[in-house]
Amino acid sequence: MPFDTKDFIPSTLKNFDSLPESAFVRLPTVCGLFACSKATVWRHVRTGLIPKPRKITPRTTGWSVGELRDSLKNREV
Repeated sequence: MPFDTKDFIPSTLKNFDSLPESAFVRLPTVCGLFACSKATVWRHVRTGLIPKPRKITPRTTGWSVGELRDSLKNREV
């Protein structure tokens, strides 16, 4: 069976451009946006390169789409 990467790309990453600014995404989407591992995402959060996530529920953490877009824009400059 051939390896198909489309099965491993989160739908929120595929559709990131169409998400509203107020939406929240989880860690796998942030990893895909910044092309880095989970550990690197958390390292970048500590240094301020990636915005801090918010607790959505006691066991769920999410990042604001609007804040991630701003961070990506500033990163490209």
